[in-house]
Amino acid sequence: MKFSVLVEVRLRPGIADPQGATIERALPALGFAGVGGVRVGKAVRFDLDAPDEEAARAQSKEMVDRILANPVIEEADITVVGEIR
Repeated sequence: MKFSVLVEVRLRPGIADPQGATIERALPALGFAGVGGVRVGKAVRFDLDAPDEEAARAQSKEMVDRILANPVIEEADITVVGEIR
């Protein structure tokens, strides 16, 4: 089976996010008031061949741990979006 997977990587709480801070400072000047706590991350989408959803999640977790995120400063959420037909 083929699954669609979304991995969302973001900095851990307490890690400085200069990109997020720059965006947060710029938003009021662009007319977007009341926005706070801006954090910038990355999203990785891919299709994965796996026997079932649990195996797809396990393989994705291994990818996150080995290459997609730096566990010292980043955390990741894995969403197996669904089976591709």
